[in-house]
Amino acid sequence: MDIIVNNLKECIDLGIKISSIIKPGDILSLEGDLGAGKTTFVKGLLKGLNYKHDVTSPTFTLVNEYYADFKVIHIDFYRETDHKRWEIIGLDEYLFSDNIVILEWGNIVKDLLPNDIIKINFEHIDKNKRRLFSENERFGN
Repeated sequence: MDIIVNNLKECIDLGIKISSIIKPGDILSLEGDLGAGKTTFVKGLLKGLNYKHDVTSPTFTLVNEYYADFKVIHIDFYRETDHKRWEIIGLDEYLFSDNIVILEWGNIVKDLLPNDIIKINFEHIDKNKRRLFSENERFGN
């Protein structure tokens, strides 16, 4: 997958589309700079999974849980990189579950993550335009 989105709506729409491809047990690592569209994309994923409430970044809470068509765990590593703290929080219980797990900034703690995660990279092109790309074969070309 290598897609350009031109605005927030297109980013949400892409998240909705990807929601039909992911399944329980999948771990998605969304990687990119601040403001690259990671949380906006998650809003689309959850919308596609019939979640009807607000979706917020777990930057300060570290972990948000959403009950949609499937349970979705949304984790943000940006503010907490201490491996011991993640062990105490129970990261492994989240990662090795039948939930859909979405990680923001997974690249910060990549040595804590399993090898079979699905990476989606977010790249700024300009104020509103983003490039999203993944080498995962499920997303096609």
